[in-house]
Amino acid sequence: MAKSPHPPGVDALASTEPAWLALPAGTILARVYYTRSRHALAWNAFRHAGPVDARWDHHPPNASGEPTPQRRSIYYCATDAKTCLAECFQVTRRIDRAYQAPWLVVFELAQSVTLVNLREDFATRMGASMAIHSGSRARARAWARALYEAFPQAQGILYDSSMNSGAPAVALNDRAEALEIFPTHPLLHRALADDAMVDMLKTAAAGLGYGLR
Repeated sequence: MAKSPHPPGVDALASTEPAWLALPAGTILARVYYTRSRHALAWNAFRHAGPVDARWDHHPPNASGEPTPQRRSIYYCATDAKTCLAECFQVTRRIDRAYQAPWLVVFELAQSVTLVNLREDFATRMGASMAIHSGSRARARAWARALYEAFPQAQGILYDSSMNSGAPAVALNDRAEALEIFPTHPLLHRALADDAMVDMLKTAAAGLGYGLR
């Protein structure tokens, strides 16, 4: 059997007891996001257009395969800024402080969220494997759609960052969006182009073996 097969039917997946993880209110999360791009959003906004090439988009694709605005939404974040940088700049392996005007935000969850935990043996028990974190993104998106439909109480996915030593990363869905999870003010909110960010970005880039521009 392939290490990263297609998901089974929703009923079959729903018959498997998932591994749950609750992130309580007060959990600190980080996100790198673009303020000038095709899908530019505010720091506290979920992306409704999809699916794009991101791994855990659970949006149903349209006939042409183009991202379309829809009710389902996604919000990618992680438990530390280094993981966000590793994931966001993985294609070029260079942290570009200017292109598409990226910003870093760090905030505390205002509400608890319940996640399907794919960092442990459930990834194998559900019929996939840990290869789901680094294999075909299209295949992972199919699993994300199946998980969303099989477990209506799931407000997101906890997964391994394949770019930062398996560090925890989070993909929140529209059920979390409905909970008003964001605080009024984040703990940190700065453009990567801000001079105050240079030392932190140099340290992260060196640790990841990325360049810095």
